[in-house]
Amino acid sequence: QVPVVESGGGLVQAGGSLRLSCAASGTTFTIKAGGWYRQAPGKQRELVASISNAGSTNYADSVKGRFIISRDNTKNTMYLQMNSLKPEDTAVYYCNVELLRVEDIGTIQSNSWGQGTQVTVSS
Repeated sequence: QVPVVESGGGLVQAGGSLRLSCAASGTTFTIKAGGWYRQAPGKQRELVASISNAGSTNYADSVKGRFIISRDNTKNTMYLQMNSLKPEDTAVYYCNVELLRVEDIGTIQSNSWGQGTQVTVSS
């Protein structure tokens, strides 16, 4: 598994913002697509946002209009900008990325999960 590192979580008041990052560094694999998931205590992990290889995005209804997923190919990093945060957004957030490496013999694909980062929104 290609290692990816998440960062950017923390404690914020309701109405505040945070930006999560998911970086694949020190690797020749590049991030092509991916998604951000979250898991609150006692709940199942849910997909909140995704971005395709072509750059199209999708969002869960609960975050639509507040969260923005993006990708910076120059930094090999995927982001989740979270605005107007609510207490119900409190969860551990995980990134999942699809990576690609082009070799002479063809392309190699891989899939990796981040280690998770805690986001806590106080009321």
